[in-house]
Order: sequence, then structure tokens, then C-alpha cells
Amino acid sequence: MSKTKLELTWIGKDKRPKLEPRILLEDASLSYHAKFKRPPRPLGEGLGEREDQFDNKLIFGDNLLALKALEQAYAGKVKCVFIDPPYNTGSAFTHYDDGLEHSIWLSLIRDRLEIIRSLLSDDGSLWITIDDNEAHYLKVLCDEIFGRINFVSNVVWQKRISPDSDAKFLSGTHDHLLVIAKNISNCFMNRLPRTEEQDDRYQNPDNDPRGIWTSSDLTRREYREHDFYPISLPSGREVWPARGRSWSVPKDSFERLIQENRIYFGPSGNAMPRRKRFLTEIRGGLVPTTWWASDVAKNEDGKRELKALFPKEADVFATPKPEKLIERILTIATNSNDLVLDSFAGSGTTGAVAHKMGRRWIMIEFGEHCHTHIIPRLKKVIDGEDQGGISKTVNWQGGGGFRYYSLAPSLLEQDRWGNWVVNKNYNPAMLAEALCKLEGFTYAPSDSQWWNHGVSSEQDFIYVTTQNLSHQQLEELSDEVGGDRSLLVCCTAFRGKSDQFQNLTLKKIPKMVLSRCEWAHDDYSLNVANLPMAGLSSSASSSELESKALAVTLKKSVEKIKKDNQTLDLFNENAL
Repeated sequence: MSKTKLELTWIGKDKRPKLEPRILLEDASLSYHAKFKRPPRPLGEGLGEREDQFDNKLIFGDNLLALKALEQAYAGKVKCVFIDPPYNTGSAFTHYDDGLEHSIWLSLIRDRLEIIRSLLSDDGSLWITIDDNEAHYLKVLCDEIFGRINFVSNVVWQKRISPDSDAKFLSGTHDHLLVIAKNISNCFMNRLPRTEEQDDRYQNPDNDPRGIWTSSDLTRREYREHDFYPISLPSGREVWPARGRSWSVPKDSFERLIQENRIYFGPSGNAMPRRKRFLTEIRGGLVPTTWWASDVAKNEDGKRELKALFPKEADVFATPKPEKLIERILTIATNSNDLVLDSFAGSGTTGAVAHKMGRRWIMIEFGEHCHTHIIPRLKKVIDGEDQGGISKTVNWQGGGGFRYYSLAPSLLEQDRWGNWVVNKNYNPAMLAEALCKLEGFTYAPSDSQWWNHGVSSEQDFIYVTTQNLSHQQLEELSDEVGGDRSLLVCCTAFRGKSDQFQNLTLKKIPKMVLSRCEWAHDDYSLNVANLPMAGLSSSASSSELESKALAVTLKKSVEKIKKDNQTLDLFNENAL
């Protein structure tokens, strides 16, 4: 019987953006670092030491373009990606409009997941929080992108305790946390550290010299004839497994356990046999389960943490993730100095927790709260002023730092006649770096070779200039490069034939890249304002967008497009 590959389908699935790989521009005035570096501090059993991290990145800009900007330098280097994307519930939130039409939501999430997969290391993992509205579609989408075999688990996180009395049917108290490996055969996850409460379950009622122990059931929930035999208790009573069960070990193994004093029959020797398990033999802590109760913290805890940091705010973020939840994820998925990425940074919890735990981090955020909330929060973490969340658990005293980046404007813009030209905001260094990224070179300008702006191999280089190069200039350049090296020359124009010098490849700017990307497209965000709906004004206010009347209009527009059999153009900003 042939196997048919099942795929999730939706309107507009075949439409994919031609993303421009932008360069990142650091703003030193918004970057922040501690004044001194602290010595390494112990973090926890099996997890190494916590070291100060200074080269973290906070990126302001559209998260799809920012992910594309990271791809060349960070492909295969990110150990853990945590994202808390808009849930597409149809409710308007303060910092983003979470009401995207289902098909568009799937396309925009798909585009991001594909880049995230390339960024993950071969032993890395992706963790996504989502609710019932899109969780099961998202799981199938992840199966397509990562391969079904790489699905690890669906963790259920109890995000609230009290029920919603206004719920129409069932009151939702949990979120899903989908866990996907880049390569399941290489993925390794840490165990959780043991707590004092868990260790208190171990005792030593028989004064065993091997120390404290706990006992476990010696039967299995399955009948196996060769493991179904009588056991004589020290009291003389004979016992059998219950109906439908059998012993968990064969008879010869049971006799060996008796000789090793690993079977306990109760204080009077008349109880069903149980197997002794010693605390000293427990390997590396507890195996994580898929049920994370409210002891991992709730959304309400996340709100309190932010309220402590921003006491003057009436209501900061509707559903912020608590630090303890992110700590649990990073404890399982990463070790000290690993790189963590969050492309939906929100209130900045992932970066704050990763920072305190000695992980390197990259966060991406497009909302203005990047400046009003994330940066002030990270400054308090670095200065040691943030003693909420997990700070006391990890003995956080401050340190480290981050660099602030924004996305460069599009490399090309249209002049007043509609011609594509190099953006006037680009200086020579920015132009060279941008073309290096577009052509697959590493931007690394040489101090000694004026023509060497980047490298793709030991003998392959790139030179970028806005000059019109003459035949004589090209001849001199060819001689200086030499016959054992090759040079890609990107210039405004040149005289002569493009193949006249064997060690030079000549390309004209901007013609060389015109068909590569969607130029001057700055916003691919998951925001209702970016839906490709006819008849919407791009100047509509946020309050108008959040109104019920506009939501009805959007829905009717979607239905009209579907009835007319028009393909949704997800990326044409002129449709707004």
C-alpha cells in the first residue's frame, strides 16, 4: 500500500515572500553594558557556571526581515528558539492586533518557521506557546517544515487556576507548548534539578547502608505468562499480581534483587513486594513531564513581575509569560553559554531570563514597547536592580550587556521617475556590507587590500564601488588581485567586456540585484493592518482597527476575495 504525504493546505500557501536580507545597524546610544565583569558563578547541578554575557542582540524591526538578516551569520548556531506568537484569537491586544484571517496567519507563521529551522543548530529545539485556536494546525505545519519524526512533545502549561465564569462552553486554563527538534537523533535535553520536597520522599526505614531510598511498584499493567508467578513473603503469605497484571521482572531477576536487598516487603514483612530505588543512583535529576502545573507560574505571575518593574503602568501586557516558565524551558533545552532566540520578544522575558541564566540571547521586536519596556527592563537586569522573577533562585546580582540594532532601510528605492536606485541613506560601507550579504560573502574589509571588502573562501573576494570603472582601472585591479585569486567587482558601470579579465567577475549596481528581492517592503508583521484587503486606508488609526465594525468589514472583504477566486497577495503593500 503506497504512502500518501498529507499536507496542510490554505488559500495563498503557494505565495512566498522574496525577502531582502537586510544588514543590521547598531545604535550605541541604546546598547547597554555593565561597568565591570563578574567572575563565573555556580548555576546548578549539571548545568555549568553562569558567566556574564555582553554580546547579546536586541533587534528592532519586522521580525521576518530580522530573521532573514540573521540567517547568513547564525545559520546552525542557535541552540533554542522560544516564540510566543500572536494566537490569532480574534481579540485586539494592546501591542498587536491578534485577529488575522486563518490562512494569512498560517502563511506568515510558515515563513518564519522556515528561517527558524535554518537558524537552529543540529541539536537544537524550537518551543512555541499557542492556544487551542491554532495549536493543531500549527502542529501539522511544523510536521511539514521540520518533519513529523522531529516532533518531541506537546507540553500542557496551566496558565491560570480560576475558571472564567463568562466562558460560553469550557473555561480555558491551559496553553500548549509545542516542542520540535531540528534533528531528533541529535537532540539531548537536560533533566530538571531535584527539589528538597522531592528528596524528602526518600527515607531509610530498614537502615540500609546504601542510604535513603524510595520504593516503586513491582508489577506492570500487562499480563505476561512468564512473569506471572507466586512470591512468598517473609511472613509466609503467598502473593500474586492482580488480575491482568504481571511482575515487572522475571523470576530469576527477582531472586537476584532479593539477594541484593533491593526488595521491600513492608515493616512487618507482609506487604506486597516493592523495588527499592536509592537516591544516590538517580541519574542527573528528574525527567521532565508534559504536564506543567501552576507551580511553574501562571500568566498572573508574569503580570506581577512586570508590575514590579513598571509600577506606574496601569496594565502592562495582557498575557506575559512568567520568568519561571522560560527558566523551565531553558533549563531543559540549553546549557550555559548556549544561544537563545526569541523573535516575538513582547515584554522581553526570554532575554531577561536567558541573561540571568548565563545564556547568550537574541531578541526581535517591532513594537514601540521595545523602547518603553524591553530596554528599561534589561537595564534593570544588567544593573542588578531586578530582583523579581528567578533572580533569587539563581542569585542574580547583575552584569553583562546587550547591543541594540535596527534593520537598515531597503537597499533600493525608487526615484521620482520610478527607477530603482541605491537608497540615498546608504554610505559606502553600508553598500559594501549589503552586497556582501546578497552575494553570499562575509563582510570583512581588509586594512591592507583596498579592493577587499569581503570573502567567501580563501581565494574568492568581493569589491564594491559606486565608480564607473575604466578599462585601465580594471586592468590594474586584475593585476593586483593576481591569477591565483578571484574577485567579484560590483560597480555602477564599467567599460569593456565583462569577461575580458579571467580573475574578475563584473556586475552592475543595482541591475545585479533588481530581481532578487521585494525592495522597499518594510512590514511583514502579523498585524491586522497588513491584511491584503481592498478598500482599507493605510492611515487608519489603531482604535479604528480594533473596533467591531472594522472587524466585520474585514471578514466581508475576505469572503468577497474567496468568492471571486482571487489569490491572496500577502506581500503587496499597495493593496492597502
